[in-house]
Amino acid sequence: MQRLRDLAISDTGFVFDPFSGATYTVNDTARCVLDGLKRGLHRDELVALLADRFETSGEDLSRDLDDLVHSLRLFGLVPGAFEVV
Repeated sequence: MQRLRDLAISDTGFVFDPFSGATYTVNDTARCVLDGLKRGLHRDELVALLADRFETSGEDLSRDLDDLVHSLRLFGLVPGAFEVV
Protein backbone atom coordinates (compact mmCIF):
# COMPACT_ATOMS: atom_id res chain seq x y z
CA MET A 1 0.00 0.00 0.00
CA GLN A 2 2.95 2.35 0.48
CA ARG A 3 3.48 2.49 -3.27
CA LEU A 4 -0.13 3.51 -3.77
CA ARG A 5 0.18 6.22 -1.12
CA ASP A 6 3.29 7.60 -2.82
CA LEU A 7 1.55 8.18 -6.17
CA ALA A 8 1.41 11.80 -7.25
CA ILE A 9 -1.99 12.52 -8.77
CA SER A 10 -2.77 15.79 -10.51
CA ASP A 11 -6.19 17.35 -10.85
CA THR A 12 -6.05 16.59 -14.58
CA GLY A 13 -5.58 12.83 -14.05
CA PHE A 14 -1.84 12.60 -14.56
CA VAL A 15 -0.39 10.00 -12.19
CA PHE A 16 3.30 9.61 -11.41
CA ASP A 17 4.77 6.58 -9.63
CA PRO A 18 8.01 7.78 -8.01
CA PHE A 19 9.02 4.17 -7.27
CA SER A 20 9.23 3.12 -10.93
CA GLY A 21 9.17 6.46 -12.74
CA ALA A 22 6.09 5.32 -14.66
CA THR A 23 3.34 7.75 -15.58
CA TYR A 24 -0.31 7.08 -16.21
CA THR A 25 -3.35 9.05 -17.30
CA VAL A 26 -6.61 8.25 -15.53
CA ASN A 27 -10.19 9.40 -15.94
CA ASP A 28 -12.18 11.22 -13.25
CA THR A 29 -13.58 7.98 -11.83
CA ALA A 30 -10.14 6.43 -11.40
CA ARG A 31 -8.73 9.65 -9.95
CA CYS A 32 -11.54 9.73 -7.40
CA VAL A 33 -10.93 6.08 -6.43
CA LEU A 34 -7.16 6.56 -6.20
CA ASP A 35 -7.62 9.60 -3.96
CA GLY A 36 -9.97 7.56 -1.75
CA LEU A 37 -7.61 4.60 -1.58
CA LYS A 38 -4.75 6.90 -0.62
CA ARG A 39 -6.95 8.21 2.21
CA GLY A 40 -7.66 4.65 3.37
CA LEU A 41 -11.36 4.56 2.50
CA HIS A 42 -13.14 1.21 2.56
CA ARG A 43 -15.25 -0.24 -0.26
CA ASP A 44 -18.59 1.14 0.99
CA GLU A 45 -17.06 4.57 1.47
CA LEU A 46 -15.54 4.52 -2.02
CA VAL A 47 -18.83 3.48 -3.63
CA ALA A 48 -20.65 6.24 -1.72
CA LEU A 49 -18.01 8.76 -2.79
CA LEU A 50 -18.41 7.73 -6.42
CA ALA A 51 -22.21 7.82 -6.17
CA ASP A 52 -22.11 11.30 -4.72
CA ARG A 53 -19.47 12.66 -7.07
CA PHE A 54 -20.92 11.24 -10.27
CA GLU A 55 -24.60 11.21 -9.25
CA THR A 56 -25.10 7.56 -10.05
CA SER A 57 -25.57 4.31 -8.18
CA GLY A 58 -25.86 0.61 -8.68
CA GLU A 59 -23.54 -2.21 -9.48
CA ASP A 60 -21.75 -0.18 -12.16
CA LEU A 61 -19.86 1.58 -9.38
CA SER A 62 -18.73 -1.67 -7.79
CA ARG A 63 -17.70 -3.03 -11.18
CA ASP A 64 -15.73 0.14 -11.96
CA LEU A 65 -14.01 -0.13 -8.60
CA ASP A 66 -13.12 -3.79 -9.18
CA ASP A 67 -11.85 -3.02 -12.70
CA LEU A 68 -9.60 -0.27 -11.40
CA VAL A 69 -8.20 -2.48 -8.63
CA HIS A 70 -7.51 -5.15 -11.24
CA SER A 71 -5.58 -2.59 -13.31
CA LEU A 72 -3.65 -1.45 -10.24
CA ARG A 73 -2.61 -5.07 -9.67
CA LEU A 74 -1.52 -5.46 -13.30
CA PHE A 75 0.66 -2.35 -13.08
CA GLY A 76 2.15 -3.52 -9.78
CA LEU A 77 0.82 -0.56 -7.83
CA VAL A 78 -0.86 -2.81 -5.27
CA PRO A 79 -0.02 -6.39 -4.22
CA GLY A 80 -1.60 -9.25 -6.18
CA ALA A 81 -3.85 -10.17 -3.27
CA PHE A 82 -5.04 -6.57 -2.70
CA GLU A 83 -8.80 -6.21 -2.29
CA VAL A 84 -10.91 -3.24 -1.32
CA VAL A 85 -12.97 -4.37 1.64
